[in-house]
Amino acid sequence: MKEIEKAEIKRLSDMLDALNHKDAAIIQQGNAELISNHEEEKEKLTKEIARLKDVRVSKLSSEAQKLAQLPFSREITKKEQADMGSLKKAVRGIVVVHPMTALGREMGLKVVTGYAKKAF
Repeated sequence: MKEIEKAEIKRLSDMLDALNHKDAAIIQQGNAELISNHEEEKEKLTKEIARLKDVRVSKLSSEAQKLAQLPFSREITKKEQADMGSLKKAVRGIVVVHPMTALGREMGLKVVTGYAKKAF
């Protein structure tokens, strides 16, 4: 599941990294106009990366709020984790969140947790 924001952040970060590696060569040239253009480009990329990170965090927050509003949640046992397919067939609409994912960290989970509309 590749998010658009995540891919764009990666692309912009790579561009910023490339610009940072060119710093020494541009400063050695001594062309003031080229240096100012270089700095403006770095600043523009930094702002865009920050904006995209905020968008990504807000999406995670809204998804976490939706899950928290579901009427039933409980820890998924190791046995259920081993046979996740049958669990998902038995409980329609279940959403399983792992604590090491971005959403799990956002929600502050310590164990693998399942969220559903009905008790399971």
